[in-house]
Amino acid sequence: MSAIAKWTAALLICGACVTISYFFIDRPFAYFAHDELLGYRATFDLVGRLPNVLGPLVIGCTLIFAVRAVLGRPTTEIQASIVLSALSLALSAILENWLKFAFGRTWPETWVLDNPSLIRDGVHNFNPFHDGPGFAAFPSGHMVAISAIISTFWFLHPRLRWICAICIATVFIGELGANYHFVSDLIAGGFVGFSVGLMIISLWECRRTS
Repeated sequence: MSAIAKWTAALLICGACVTISYFFIDRPFAYFAHDELLGYRATFDLVGRLPNVLGPLVIGCTLIFAVRAVLGRPTTEIQASIVLSALSLALSAILENWLKFAFGRTWPETWVLDNPSLIRDGVHNFNPFHDGPGFAAFPSGHMVAISAIISTFWFLHPRLRWICAICIATVFIGELGANYHFVSDLIAGGFVGFSVGLMIISLWECRRTS
């Protein structure tokens, strides 16, 4: 299978998982998280903030490597992976914002500007092209970020995939346990982040072989 065919198959699988989650999983788990996990929200919140640490870290390292490159220092393989990771993060943030606006999904709970939510208002829907922070749950920004950061290491360093899996699972569990997102938001966020990372890696490999 070509890379395009594999990505298309992954897109279809992601769409099926999101659809199943929307109809059968999202609401029950959101109610469960609100009723049973509320007392642990601070812990889940802390766990889910991993992208807030790794994001600035890869960007800061990229700036340092850029200075080194200007000074004529060679770039190692792992340094190149970090630079690609920062680029993946930056591009995924742009795509994420477009998708949030395009889907306009409400949140599990009320967080900002008195936003409508499932827990408070029984609202659970998509509102395409509805702008505003109250309609920006899909896809999960934290999941997009961690997947975009980790994806370059996943593809370029297969031996590190167990670490990558732990990082992604950590954010998934944190965001879900804190009831910040529906399951389908997180599934979509992971797919978007990995898709951007795959695109960056593909462009990088084309450049190296040209």
